[in-house]
Amino acid sequence: MAPGMSRTLAQAAAVVGGSLLGPDAVVDGPVVTDSRQARPGSLFVAVRGERTDGHAHLASALERGAVGALVSSPEAGADLPLGLVVVPDTVEALGALARAHLEHLRSAALARGSRLDVVAMTGSVGKTTTKDLTRQVLAACGPTVAPRASFNNEIGLPLTVLEADEATRYLVLEMGASGPGHIDYLTGVAPLDAAAVLMVGHAHMGGFGSIEGVAQAKAEILSGLLPGGTALLNVDDQRAAAMVTSAPGPVLTFSASGGRADLRASDVVVGQGARASFTLSLPGLAEPRRVHLAVPGAHNVSNALAAAGLALAAGAAPEVVADQLGQVEIESPHRMDVAVLGGDLLLIDDSYNANIDSMTAALAALPALAGQRRRVVVVSEMLELGGASVADHARTGLLAAQAGANLLVGIGAGTEPALESARAEGVEAVGLADAQEAVTRSSTLLRDGDAVLIKGSHGSGAWRLADHLKEARPR
Repeated sequence: MAPGMSRTLAQAAAVVGGSLLGPDAVVDGPVVTDSRQARPGSLFVAVRGERTDGHAHLASALERGAVGALVSSPEAGADLPLGLVVVPDTVEALGALARAHLEHLRSAALARGSRLDVVAMTGSVGKTTTKDLTRQVLAACGPTVAPRASFNNEIGLPLTVLEADEATRYLVLEMGASGPGHIDYLTGVAPLDAAAVLMVGHAHMGGFGSIEGVAQAKAEILSGLLPGGTALLNVDDQRAAAMVTSAPGPVLTFSASGGRADLRASDVVVGQGARASFTLSLPGLAEPRRVHLAVPGAHNVSNALAAAGLALAAGAAPEVVADQLGQVEIESPHRMDVAVLGGDLLLIDDSYNANIDSMTAALAALPALAGQRRRVVVVSEMLELGGASVADHARTGLLAAQAGANLLVGIGAGTEPALESARAEGVEAVGLADAQEAVTRSSTLLRDGDAVLIKGSHGSGAWRLADHLKEARPR
């Protein structure tokens, strides 16, 4: 059985409603949107992005072994010995190709008397961590495919689907949204056997207009469940819990506060390194089990329960789920990555993305992680907050003060409300123009032995400082 998709360019053209120009060939390598990731047998998808147009990189993909490309401008590859599948919109064609591939895999599994279970999660925070934890729990039960990093949009999700093959038993997907209808599109590509709603918070408020709009968008994942598919809902979040009326089939609930739910964590204790332990109750588990998480942050108890619920819904044995929860780790970069660097600098890198909910969780973990160290909080602007931006940044400054920050560093003009509220609480606060200035000034702002929490939206660049510190201060 070939890894990932295996079909001819002519077959791919028929599936996506395109036309083939140039030589036919068998695609038996990865499907990629980055020409640098092309390999022998690859299909390169030329996407027009904000920074670059993939059509300009057809030759590069060919050099690395691509046998074909999905294009909307065939003239870009007219002189290349490359099969071109011509379509009006390459992103839509990518989705159609993934949809057909998943349908084929499910049919093939049924013909063998087996299954391919597809599970996914959405929520304003915790998606990627829950994805990482779910992947590891299910990998103990059978071959599992999950996204790299945060592949959760109309490009990343189809690419993940196309990595699955006939050996895949579980496909774990992450579904993000920055506006209404986004998750509907994703579940159209990959209908689900189980879907989790983690929490409804304040991410991408500019695209939704209100918290109610966020809730409606997250609920779209439940409409994407196959008949008999299981909804997994967080009863600690009132908006997620209210979605029980939208679930088309069975429902599993979870609570990290010991509330009445199918999956419960009780007697939660946050110990050394901000790692939580708790008593786990699961359906089908003979008796509650004490679990010690290896990932830092009390908020990850909820993510662990969500991962457990998705694994149960996919058919994993309760005993296996309970055993695996104590072994799982965060695999994706820039998510509560805690490391001691050169000069005894404790780096808490949670810089991949941010909204007020994830900012609150990260700052809540800081005291237990920092101990007696000097506490430095570096935040870059939280983006796409709409009218809530000023208030949410001001609250960030207050939360930093409550977490015992000795210094708050703000990257970008949008962090000024955070700096002002921190100063009002007696915290030293420094504003910097951009991430490059943060890198340049890091040696004067940070001291050996500090605990440094770095947090911010990906587009505002806090992660650049985290990467710089890891390079400049090798362990």
